[in-house]
Amino acid sequence: MKRTALAAFLLVLVSRADPWAAEKSANELPAPVAAARRVLFLGDSITYAGTYVDYVEAAVRLRDPGWRGEILDLGLPSETVSGLSEPGHADGRFPRPDLHERLARVLDQAKPDVVVACYGMNDGIYHPFAEERFARYRDGIVRLRARAAGAGAAVVHLTPPVFDPQPIRDRVLPAGSDAYPRPYAGYDDVLARYSAWLLEQRGAGWNVIDVHGPMRSALAARRAVDPAFGFTADGVHPDRLGHAVMARAVLLAWGFPAADAEQPLRWAAEPETELLRLIGTRRRLLSAAWLTATRHQRPGLPVGLPLPEATARAAELYATLRTLIARPPADRRPASP
Repeated sequence: MKRTALAAFLLVLVSRADPWAAEKSANELPAPVAAARRVLFLGDSITYAGTYVDYVEAAVRLRDPGWRGEILDLGLPSETVSGLSEPGHADGRFPRPDLHERLARVLDQAKPDVVVACYGMNDGIYHPFAEERFARYRDGIVRLRARAAGAGAAVVHLTPPVFDPQPIRDRVLPAGSDAYPRPYAGYDDVLARYSAWLLEQRGAGWNVIDVHGPMRSALAARRAVDPAFGFTADGVHPDRLGHAVMARAVLLAWGFPAADAEQPLRWAAEPETELLRLIGTRRRLLSAAWLTATRHQRPGLPVGLPLPEATARAAELYATLRTLIARPPADRRPASP
């Protein structure tokens, strides 16, 4: 099935999340975002890849071209909020980074008004469910909230994305294995339990957006039509369409009209537009600079530019971006190959 038809199919499958704020006018953003100077995304390699972050930023800027806030992506590959790492991670070269090793530096330097946190995929370390690991995840989330609150930042939690064993079915292990040097086949059920716990915290006033549920529902529904369909080639990292389902959940939770919230599904089905190319280029430039400036400890990432230089270049891209947003939609043509 062509990606355009597939995107249309998914429009009727992904569920609407609870809105963050009351009804808003056509161009109004949720109050915490509208007032924010900086919205900071934290997470693992899925957030580091950043496609869903780009879709969210594009929708925000198109909805309110006058918004002067900044969206900053400081996702870090392999990271957990639990501090856990499986034996032999990265072929034994280094353990998984722990968010809490860098969190104070990130908050102190970036000074975000809103933190959007997406953790869980790595926190069960691809093993069957265990209460001890679950407790470490819960404790890590609570510590994240406390640290962010101390820095004056509102926190938005995203449930973990879907783990899909089908594309790697020859590389997963069943329940009851003696060890798990490869992922547990039922690991998505572990993530579903982590997601359910996060969603329960809405009752305590937490702001939690469900991305796991919409992704899981869309995957199951599409597989009923096309058994080979998937969002990921490696079981973990979503493709553009998977990122679009994540972005749609965020935008719906932020009260975007359905037509605006569904735009990421359309973007994912078409060649990259100049708008998204500029947003992605700017995001990667700032992410590398900020990750370097805040002294992350993960080996293997490129060294970013000094922050003043990166910020100056980002300002030039932002000026071009604002000019592009001011054009009629028909003039926002696909990016050149």
